[in-house]
Amino acid sequence: MASKGWQHPYVNIFKHVKVEDWKRSAKEGDVSTYKDKRLKCSVFRIRGPVPANSFIRVPKGGGQSLGLVGRYFYLLFRPAAGKHFVAQLDVSVEDGQVVRISFSNMFKEFKFTATSLQFPFLCGAAKDSVYENTAKSARRGFVGPAPTSVRWTCLMLDLQYIVSVYLNRCYSQLKSIKLCANMAVKNMFTSNLLLNPGVSFSEAKMMGLASSQGTGPIPRDMSFPVPEGGSWHDLYDHIRFPSEGTKLPFHSIQKGHLQPGANCVSNQRIGEESSGASLSKPVKDRVSLIQQITSPNSLLRNRTRMVTDVPDLGVVSTRLNDDWLFRDGGQHQKEPACSSSQSSPNGPPWDTDYGGVHVHIHAEDGFGKHEEESQEESVCTPVPDDVHLSLSEEPRQKKLLPDPILRLSRIIGFGGATTKCALWSSLGDAVVYPCHAIIVSMKISSNQQRFFIGHTDKVSALAFNGNTTLLASAQTGNHSVVRVWNYHEGNCLAMFRIHAHSLSSLSFSYGGGVLCGVGKDSHNKTMVVVWNTSNVGKGGEVTILAKAHTDVDIITMKVAFFDDTRMVSCGRGNIRLWRVRNGTLRSCPVDLGEYHSLDFTDVTFEEGNSSNQHLEERTLFASSRSGFIFEIDYSRVVIGNVRRLLPAQQQHANHREKLTFNTGRGIAINSISVSSSFCFTGSEDGFLRLWPHDFSTVFLEAEHEGPVSLVSVSPDGLQVLAATSAGSLGFLDVSSRGYNTLMRSHTDTVLGFSVDGIRRHLTTASSDGTVRIWNMDSLHQLYDFVSEDEPSSVAFHPREQLLSCGFSSGIVRVLDVSSAKMLAEHKHHRGDVVGLAFSPDGEFMYSADSQGSLALYNASEDDHNVVRVVCNALARGTERAPDALAVSSDSRCLAFVGPSEHVVTVADSRSLEELLHVDVSILDVHSPSLDSALRVCFPPASTEHLLVATSANKILRVSTKTGRLLREVSKVHKHQCSSLAVSEDSRFLLTAGHNALKVWDYDMQVHISSQMFIGHSQPIRQVSFTPDQLAVVSVGDAIFLWDFLAHPVDSLTDSRSPLRSGSISALRSVQPDVGGVQLSNGMPRLTAPLPSSPPPRLDAIGTLGRVEQGALRSPSVGDDTSTSRTASVPGSGSSSDPRPASFLQVTELANPSSVNTSHKDAAEMKGKKPARPDCYRHFAPRFNTSTLDQAAVAPPPGEEGIKLKAVIGYSGNGRGNMVWSADQGLFAYSCGCVVVVEFLHTGSQRHLQGHSEEISCLAVTNDAKIVASAAGGRNGSRSLICIWDIQNATCRDTVSHHRGAVQSLAFSWDDRFFLSAGDFSDPEVALWSTKTFKLLSSVRMSGPIHDTAFSPSRASQLACVGSHGVSFCLMHAHGLDVDLKVEQVKTPVELGDVELTALCYHMDSFLFTATNRGHVGVWDVNTRRCLMTWEADEGEIGVLLCRGNRLLTGSNTRWLRLWEVGALRGIRPQEKNCHVEDSGTTVVLGQEMMLDGAAVSAAFDNSMDMGIVGTTAGTLWCINWCDNSSIRLVSGHKTEVNDAVFSEDEGHFATCSEDGSVRVWSVPSNELVVQFQVLSRACGCVCWSPSSSKERARVAAGYSDGTLRIFRLSSSEMEMKLHPHQVAVTAVQYSAAGDVILSAGKNGLVAVSSAVHGATIRVIKDHKGAPITSMQCVKEQCQNLGLQGNEMWLAASADRRVSVWAADWSKDKCDLLDWLTFPAPAYFGDDGPPPSLAAFWPADPDLVVYTGYGVEKELCFYSLARKQIMKKITLPDWAACFSLSRKSPLIAVGSKERVLKVIEATSGRFQDFLQHSDSLRACHFSPSGTLLFTVAFNEILLWEVQGL
Repeated sequence: MASKGWQHPYVNIFKHVKVEDWKRSAKEGDVSTYKDKRLKCSVFRIRGPVPANSFIRVPKGGGQSLGLVGRYFYLLFRPAAGKHFVAQLDVSVEDGQVVRISFSNMFKEFKFTATSLQFPFLCGAAKDSVYENTAKSARRGFVGPAPTSVRWTCLMLDLQYIVSVYLNRCYSQLKSIKLCANMAVKNMFTSNLLLNPGVSFSEAKMMGLASSQGTGPIPRDMSFPVPEGGSWHDLYDHIRFPSEGTKLPFHSIQKGHLQPGANCVSNQRIGEESSGASLSKPVKDRVSLIQQITSPNSLLRNRTRMVTDVPDLGVVSTRLNDDWLFRDGGQHQKEPACSSSQSSPNGPPWDTDYGGVHVHIHAEDGFGKHEEESQEESVCTPVPDDVHLSLSEEPRQKKLLPDPILRLSRIIGFGGATTKCALWSSLGDAVVYPCHAIIVSMKISSNQQRFFIGHTDKVSALAFNGNTTLLASAQTGNHSVVRVWNYHEGNCLAMFRIHAHSLSSLSFSYGGGVLCGVGKDSHNKTMVVVWNTSNVGKGGEVTILAKAHTDVDIITMKVAFFDDTRMVSCGRGNIRLWRVRNGTLRSCPVDLGEYHSLDFTDVTFEEGNSSNQHLEERTLFASSRSGFIFEIDYSRVVIGNVRRLLPAQQQHANHREKLTFNTGRGIAINSISVSSSFCFTGSEDGFLRLWPHDFSTVFLEAEHEGPVSLVSVSPDGLQVLAATSAGSLGFLDVSSRGYNTLMRSHTDTVLGFSVDGIRRHLTTASSDGTVRIWNMDSLHQLYDFVSEDEPSSVAFHPREQLLSCGFSSGIVRVLDVSSAKMLAEHKHHRGDVVGLAFSPDGEFMYSADSQGSLALYNASEDDHNVVRVVCNALARGTERAPDALAVSSDSRCLAFVGPSEHVVTVADSRSLEELLHVDVSILDVHSPSLDSALRVCFPPASTEHLLVATSANKILRVSTKTGRLLREVSKVHKHQCSSLAVSEDSRFLLTAGHNALKVWDYDMQVHISSQMFIGHSQPIRQVSFTPDQLAVVSVGDAIFLWDFLAHPVDSLTDSRSPLRSGSISALRSVQPDVGGVQLSNGMPRLTAPLPSSPPPRLDAIGTLGRVEQGALRSPSVGDDTSTSRTASVPGSGSSSDPRPASFLQVTELANPSSVNTSHKDAAEMKGKKPARPDCYRHFAPRFNTSTLDQAAVAPPPGEEGIKLKAVIGYSGNGRGNMVWSADQGLFAYSCGCVVVVEFLHTGSQRHLQGHSEEISCLAVTNDAKIVASAAGGRNGSRSLICIWDIQNATCRDTVSHHRGAVQSLAFSWDDRFFLSAGDFSDPEVALWSTKTFKLLSSVRMSGPIHDTAFSPSRASQLACVGSHGVSFCLMHAHGLDVDLKVEQVKTPVELGDVELTALCYHMDSFLFTATNRGHVGVWDVNTRRCLMTWEADEGEIGVLLCRGNRLLTGSNTRWLRLWEVGALRGIRPQEKNCHVEDSGTTVVLGQEMMLDGAAVSAAFDNSMDMGIVGTTAGTLWCINWCDNSSIRLVSGHKTEVNDAVFSEDEGHFATCSEDGSVRVWSVPSNELVVQFQVLSRACGCVCWSPSSSKERARVAAGYSDGTLRIFRLSSSEMEMKLHPHQVAVTAVQYSAAGDVILSAGKNGLVAVSSAVHGATIRVIKDHKGAPITSMQCVKEQCQNLGLQGNEMWLAASADRRVSVWAADWSKDKCDLLDWLTFPAPAYFGDDGPPPSLAAFWPADPDLVVYTGYGVEKELCFYSLARKQIMKKITLPDWAACFSLSRKSPLIAVGSKERVLKVIEATSGRFQDFLQHSDSLRACHFSPSGTLLFTVAFNEILLWEVQGL
């Protein structure tokens, strides 16, 4: 069958093959059927003493195949008690190879080959049986025969996972199954779904499991029966392999012991969830290993799985307080039903108080909580429930009061996603409408608003039930959300997703039992969903009654008020009647006849008709855009009347032109509403019209400023609601003919505002091109100024009724609001006006534009003359609009960001003369990027302070006198701060970031210093206090007005006591003339609300004790007048110590970034030539005589002709040159001069290229975002340290300091500093800032340094070890300068003359050190004394690593040992150093293993259970201490690689090396397949046989002893050994046919040997005396060249001679075709001349390409037919190797100058690539020409060829 769709959702295998007929299946031995009592059905029984003799096989014949592609195989069976059984599955992989998967309780251990896998099966036992208890205590099942209580089992095998993990192959299909005795079998099936047998269909429906999510219940015909009230898991076993339970230390199939709640369903597959099993085989388990590395145990234990989606059909979850909350935007996500077993059983996982995050609604509306920002912001964190603090001992904590301090009062705005939604309440006293993401209910008599908050995107549809008790709302976006509200209570009753986008219509039935919605599905088809909402008011669930997908366009759809099962809809070209019957939604179209092409806009029934009215009397009205009104007989589904509404008759030339029914253009009607007396229409021409039912005349009309998008008659029929697309909402009173506007709004983003505190006016500028003035009490729009330019900023005059407005064109206009006249217009700006401000005294006005210009105006005159214009004063750009300027309260200073984004300028407000420049970019020396200023603000109560908001999400308080940093608040918002303001009394700070705003305690003197509020659906553009300090205004998507509830006197009180009455009475005495504090709406304010519950203890941003996190820095007393510069650097002292203040750089001062460098012992070191220490731990660069060609230039990024695809190998010569972050999943190491970042899940690599020399060491930050790499310099140049951004794979910065190589790199625990140590030639320790990458300090040691480390808890402490002993270093900060104070301690004399080679910290107070004689010492960090030592190894220890109470040592004896050092906690200082036996402390050797070389790098997880170790052999091992196993992760050659070649099918490549190894690797995984090792022999060349078949593929290798060895790949064995030469073999090639092998020796002799029996056929001596440097064979007929033969071959020798031969080996013919000699001058170099290289041109074998030492550096193209050179290509350097592409005319040339040059032969175009750190030794294109190998020493780079 071509299609596999028939196999979904599952295939019943017994039914598929009709097993009972035994035609397509076979049985052998004792196979019978019986009825099982437990299952109550017939099952098969397979019995027999020998399992292989009794079986069922499916399919019958061996050549047949089931062809089942399902990923999961399910077997329903029960092993026979006391017996063994065997099951075999034959599966095929991607290349058609068959793999047998067997499992049996006979197997004692896991075994595997390339084509078979054998898994032990461990039988479970019945629940509560003695067998089960034994199994649990042994943490395993039963090996061997099944117990007597064995149960029926549902076994699931993940075939795709098994084949992928154990064989690294791709699963294709299941071919056959063989079930052998002894067992009972019910059935078996395959599926792509992860099915749960313990869940019934009803339970699955409740849990939301669906096949669309890849999961679900087991099919009914496959399920095991469960009696009523019983539990499936009590009766049966469910085994999944791979298992999630406890395992034996080998791969086995058994029942997992899951924790409670482990049956929660996840969308992830088992293969993705399960942690890897313990490993026992060191080869071919890398995929399983990778899962362990990338999923550390700690993460697996704490992982919580949850249901992540909602099903399309069935039960829709509506219990917001029980199960889950919608995650988008502003809602909390509650804990899922099943969580980690480590969750606290005594209470919820978090406190119910979310620390100052609020939803803003009236007190009577209820109170909800939202969370806008991610956990990384961590504004405040609750203390766990089980923490109790003493009132007497703990100081009483405070928080910002009142809580909440803001309350959303009013919103000016209407619409957002649509202006077609507005509803009447049942009494007609209120109107409900959307304003972006908030739903507003407004009383029409008082304009009082209340809010329904919960949507996270703009609301697109609203619907009421008949009595308006239920309100339904929907929001836009993909997978729209529908909410059902209790209208009167204001709370959300239900929330559910609809898998649709663009949800455009909702309609409730009259009784509220049915809700209908219309949207678009994922295929953009119209989707109609009908829900049952009858139980939602009682706390019930919402279910889907019916769903339909249709191609019919639907604009609106309404449920008939007289029948919940009937609906009507209209759209483009259709009017349809719908009905729900028997769970199906069907529709019937109305026959429109000639009107079938009309665009219908609305449909409605007559409002107010009794529900008892007969169906025959129902009339349906529909409107269209062409002016037609249709009356439709609902019962007969026919058109009753069609009327067309035409505009008023036009007058032409004194006569009237009559418009007939079918002529003229009708009125485009957008909405229609019908009462018992009138019809109301809203049309595109802006009119609301009142008509009789026959539409004979217009009774009443009201003109609007925009198209009327909605009309809705009130329930009493006396008022008509009208909404316009221009954002206005109002109603017409029919009886009085009066019109009332309820709301006007901007139709686009509000960009800025200004408040006139005297007249309580608010002006706003919007992207809709208007400037509007609003009354803040009534919310009415007073003025509307329209301009062709887009306004960008506005400002009210502080005293006069004047308004200034700046536009995007650069024009500044000044308007008189009272007369609506323009007083002045200025056009000197050339960019957007980004700032506009008046001085508080009203004397001056200021404006700034996006081009940096600043203008000063005289505001005391009506024409506002320009006093001065300054160019390039501000930073360019529009991102600081609309409040780019700030004026101090005394009108003396003007502040702005400029002239660059990093500088804040304070200028004289009257002359614009600059007073102060403050550079904010140098504040945070640890930031990876320069900080820039975004906003500035003067506190009203102080002119000596200036607030600066920066791009690093900080707010800086700066002195306007000195430019000093007075305070810093970091992590203000998740996003950048867009606006900030300070209250009049400077007690509160207001900030806005993205769509959230915060109120802060300005002095940060409380533990919880801020409260966060959300409500905006778009980023907030500006926020400010009103002049009366009683309200806050924020603008963005709409205009929000908040009541500011802070008490004028005491806003800060004890959080554990109520407000003191004395404070309130004092307030009243201060204001005796006011009855109450006035709210911003003019109403008296009640007493500030008290908190409802004691707040939790929180870690607030701004707490003085958390300076190390950059949260807050506060100056010490008296710092305001200090002039010295100090830097805030956390030390080891108490937090109560006074902290020196940081200084911002002032432009008038010198650059304070000088480095204090101490040259300790410089006099002693001078004049002495340093000697390399005798220890392997010290890095020694590989001997390298090559130099990089400085003239070579790499191609521009994105234009490379070849792209580096993979780096093969690891540099075992480095020290500490591998990093792995278990938590972050980062794995990086160096190979040559390239840093390789490998993704362990996929095996893919990312390469960081910036070094030109061999990399010595690496270091990674604790958050795994930055990696530092160091490489030595050449010819006296300094070492280069590159700082890499891992996420972007870019070099963030480079630094240089050390003159020799860099021995060690380390980052501090808080990633603020990093340390570099030079090698023995320059033993200097340098301290760097990770923010600015500037050198802070350096100190020179008295001897070589071997290792360095930072303290794990104190960033100011570090240590290093070397020949001098231990150096304890402490950082001391002096302003921006940092000193390193060093205390050197000698090695204990008991150890003798040793060198300390490695160190690591333990428990903050201990330091471990290792010596070159195998000793480990324990030092007390505080007393600087060595407490004890013990002998941990026989050789030098070079790796030391401590995690918890486990210590790892690695030495040059190749031993890796794990020590238990927990007993050191009780060690006490001794008067002198003692040995471990004398100290009374026990250090236990836990485990040990031997590797293939000395350990040079190591990284482990926090538990030290798993890690990665690098060795000098060039191998990276994954170490698993749990099962004491080691697996190769990365393998490379230790010594020089001589060749690397592809096989003909490009499925493998082979490499050979000086160490005598030949390694075969797979493509594209680049995994090592097999290694052939010959001891004490160097392998100089290698080649593949021409056969592409894996079975026939062979590798021939030539060795230094003159032998050839032939290796067979399929058997991984040496097939033949030949000895045709007496000297080293320099070249080897198979003939084109593969029947002979040509090999060449160092003496120039070429031997021809039989590839069948190995005998030497002939020896060619033409090149005798000169080593053969290259050789090639090609299949080519030679008749055109005058000789007989079917192939040609050539050989090139070091004496610049090339011989070309024609051969037919089957006839034993080999004739010389041509002999080429290339002249050259005498060579006088110290090393040998460049090699002679020759090859046939792939496109034309008649051409031979040659290069070598000669008169010129060139490539020569020689024609064998014409006997002459046809072309030459000049080279800049001598070629050391070259290769020709078969696919394109590309030539790869490698040189000793480390340059790989790719040349396009026809045009001569070339590109240089500089990724190697040594001379290139070999380069080879793949046979297809798509890949390229290059080799330099032991660096193997694989390139992807893209073409020049």
